[in-house]
Amino acid sequence: MLNMVRKMRRARDGMAAVEFALVLPALLFLIFGSIEVTSALLCKADVTQVASTAADLVAQESMIGSSDISNVFSALNALIYPYPVSGAQIIITSVIDDGKGGGKVDWSQAQNATAHSKGDPIKVPTGLITTGGSVIMAEVTYNYTAQSTYLIKLPFTMQNTFYTHPRRVAQIKWTS
Repeated sequence: MLNMVRKMRRARDGMAAVEFALVLPALLFLIFGSIEVTSALLCKADVTQVASTAADLVAQESMIGSSDISNVFSALNALIYPYPVSGAQIIITSVIDDGKGGGKVDWSQAQNATAHSKGDPIKVPTGLITTGGSVIMAEVTYNYTAQSTYLIKLPFTMQNTFYTHPRRVAQIKWTS
C-alpha cells in the first residue's frame, strides 16, 4: 500500500491517480459488501440458535409459568446481542395431539409478536406428534437491517422454526 502511495506521488502525468480513482470504488464495495454479508450470515446463525435454545429450554421443564417464560425470553435476548432485541419476534408454543394426526395449541407465549390462541390448529411435520403427546415449537422471526444503508437498503426477514419433544413429561402444562 505504501509503495502505491509513493508511486502516485512520483507520477506526474496523473495516470496513477486516474487508475486509483477507478479501482477504489470497486475495492471499497468489495470490502464493505463482505462485511455486510458476514454480518447478515452471523445474524441468521443467531436466529437459528435462538429458535433451538428456546425450544430446548422449555422442553426441559415439566410445568412452566409466567416467571419461567420471562426468564427464557431474557436468556434468548442475551443470545441475540449485539443485534437489537426489538427486531426479534419470538413465539413459544406447546402443540398437543389433536387426535387426527395433527396438532393444536395447548398454550403459547410471545415476545414482540402475537401468541397463538389456545385450540388453534397448528401444522407440524408428519409423525412429529404421537398419540397423547406434544411438541414444543419455537418460532423466531428477525427483521435484520444492514449496518450500512448505502449498500443495502432493504431489510431482510430471517425466520426459523424449531421443534423439540418434552423430556420429562408427555405434555408440558402451563401454570398461571
